[in-house]
Amino acid sequence: MKSEELSIKWLEKDREKYLQDDKNTVLRHALSETGLNWVATSHDYLQDVTFTFSIDINTLPVTNQKRSGRCWIFSASNILREIIAKKCNIKGQFEISQNYIAYYDKLEKFNYIAQSLIELAESGAKHDDRKVQFLLSNAVGDGGQWQMFVNVVKKYGIVPKNNFPETLQSSETASSNSLANSGLREFAAKVFKSWEANKNHDKLMKLKEEFIDKIYNLLTSAFGVPPTEFEFEYVDKDNKYHSEPGLTPLEFFNKYIGDELDEFVSIINAPTKDKKFNKTYQIEYVGNVYEGTPTTHLNVSFDRMEKMILAQLKDGEIVWFGSDVSYFSDREKGIWDDKIYDYITPFGLNKMFDKADMLDFYQSAMNHAMCITGVTLKKGRPVRWKIENSWGSTSGEAGFYLMSESFFKAFTFQAAIRKKYLIKEELDALEKEPKVLPPWDPFGTLAD
Repeated sequence: MKSEELSIKWLEKDREKYLQDDKNTVLRHALSETGLNWVATSHDYLQDVTFTFSIDINTLPVTNQKRSGRCWIFSASNILREIIAKKCNIKGQFEISQNYIAYYDKLEKFNYIAQSLIELAESGAKHDDRKVQFLLSNAVGDGGQWQMFVNVVKKYGIVPKNNFPETLQSSETASSNSLANSGLREFAAKVFKSWEANKNHDKLMKLKEEFIDKIYNLLTSAFGVPPTEFEFEYVDKDNKYHSEPGLTPLEFFNKYIGDELDEFVSIINAPTKDKKFNKTYQIEYVGNVYEGTPTTHLNVSFDRMEKMILAQLKDGEIVWFGSDVSYFSDREKGIWDDKIYDYITPFGLNKMFDKADMLDFYQSAMNHAMCITGVTLKKGRPVRWKIENSWGSTSGEAGFYLMSESFFKAFTFQAAIRKKYLIKEELDALEKEPKVLPPWDPFGTLAD
């Protein structure tokens, strides 16, 4: 095809070529009655699938985010609960209230976005400014990043799940999110009109207070009244009962976690030309707590990321990480493996190509957060990973998933690692001023 147009002559030639290939006939017949992924399914990968791991950290039972996008909260909370469970020698099930963290995250997000919209309006931006569009299209949702979790729990603390359990609304967030974002967009409309007419900052701040009151009422009605004081009760592995009454959420956090949370740093693997290794990056407007620490990532090579993850696992500590789980998934078996589906043989197309290109051209980005709890090493190199998901115990192996090394390498983008596993060059990079990237950068996506 030489000309710019899609010519009828070219289509006729392609039709003839298509009909001459018997493979296309078989495919057409199969696809008329079955799903595309079913036709592309390959069982060749199964010979490497076994839920046995050379490093396998014993953890508490899996959690369930249900019909919500709070995976980053569930997985990060699982990091904290393992620390607390180890310190207290807790027996049986124990969870940190994800509802409590999500409640304050949404309240803080509304304030964060509302304040950002005020600042954009006062700077002269119009309603169709790209940053305004970004804030209003992403708005107040369930998703988040590691640092956003840190900001909320350091400000509001944490509580055990039995002290602030789930509600129907916290487990099915679509309706409350929709209503909150309608309020946010109405607020934005009033802000831009008010500023254009009056140029009065105090009026905008008063308007923000009015809408935050409404969002507070919505969230509290949907998720419950967060406790300000509670009793921490548990039984240890020696069957001894423990009780600590009169704890505030911040007291509980400071007693059992405290400064230990500051030991973790967000590392990313971004092999794109615009991001150098051993440099730090911040993404504009990716945050929740307005006065909190900005979301900052240290970019490292994949080899370094993997070595740090392995070091933390070998020391008996699970790892929070962010991945793209959109492709090559068997949810029933609990497997992520790029060999599950063969799209190349029937179609000459694939969903996985160069990692940098997938980031640059919007094919892939981090969209789900989980915990790594194990790995199988052969000749010192990982071949498969054990993943603690937050989709309940009925999928995978009692809620745990297997991720192949090739999938892990292509689709793992972020991890929270203790600073003690970083080398001097990486630690030095953390002390330098980060480069600020636009909000639509691939690493501005939120795990949900």
